[in-house]
Amino acid sequence: MLIQSLEQKTRLALMTVLLTVIGSVVVCGLTVFYCTRLVAQERSQIYILDGDIPFLAERSMQEANFVMEAKAHIQLFHQYFFTLPPDDDYIKWSLGKALYMADGTAMKQKQAMEENGFYSDIISSSAVCTIKCDSIQFNEHERKFKYFGTQLIKRRSRDLKRSIITVGEIENVPRTQNNPHGLLITNWRTLENKDLDY
Repeated sequence: MLIQSLEQKTRLALMTVLLTVIGSVVVCGLTVFYCTRLVAQERSQIYILDGDIPFLAERSMQEANFVMEAKAHIQLFHQYFFTLPPDDDYIKWSLGKALYMADGTAMKQKQAMEENGFYSDIISSSAVCTIKCDSIQFNEHERKFKYFGTQLIKRRSRDLKRSIITVGEIENVPRTQNNPHGLLITNWRTLENKDLDY
C-alpha cells in the first residue's frame, strides 16, 4: 500500500512538473510571437515630431498615389526643362536635373535645341523663360501622358507666349535624390511648340 501511494505521488509530481514546463514553453512562445508582431507593427508606423508632440503618419504605397505622383513628376520635369533664366550655369544645372527624370529622348531634344541656338539665344538676349502647366492628361493603364503648357519668354524688347504640347510614357525606376518620384519619362517628344501672341 505504501509503495502504491509513493508511486502515485511520484507520478503526480512528474505530471505536475511536465505540465508546468509545457505551460511555461507555451506562454514563452506566445509572448515571443506577440512581441515580434508588435515590433513589426511599430516599425511600419512613422511618427512626425511637432516640437515635443509626436504625430502618427500613415505610410502609403506608390501604387495608391501613382496618378498623382506621375503628374507631379511630369510637371517637375517640364519645369526643369523649360524654365530657364539667362544664366549658363543655372541652365546646365536645371537641364541636368531634368535629364535624370527622362530617358535619352529628352537628351536628343536638348541637343536639337542646343544646335538651333536656343540656349545661347536666351543668354545673349537676357531672356527669361518660364512655363505654366495648363493640364496633364494621363492614361494610368497605358502609362501615357499628354502635357499642355504655356511658355512665357520675356525679353527686353518684347514678351512672347508659346503653346507647348508634349507626349510620352512613364516607367517605374528606383527612387533617388535626383528622381524622388521613382519614375522615368520615356519616348518623350514635342507635338506642338508654336507662338501664341506677343
